[in-house]
Amino acid sequence: MPHTRAMGDGLFELRLKAAEGIARVFYCTVVGRRIVMLHQFIKKSEKIPRKELAIARKRLKEVNDAEQS
Repeated sequence: MPHTRAMGDGLFELRLKAAEGIARVFYCTVVGRRIVMLHQFIKKSEKIPRKELAIARKRLKEVNDAEQS
C-alpha cells in the first residue's frame, strides 16, 4: 500500500512497494490543484540518498519559479 509524507517546503514523498523493490517518487502540488512528479528512483538503502533529494529540490525550485512568472 502506498504511503506519503511531507519533506518540507512543499516537497512530498510517495513510497511504493513492488516486486522490484521499494520505489520513491518526489512530487509537489501547485496552483490549479495540479500534482507535479519531480523525480523517482528505486531505493536501495535505509536513508534517502542526498543526490536523489537534491535533484527533487532543484526541480521543485524550477516549478515554483515557473509558477511565479
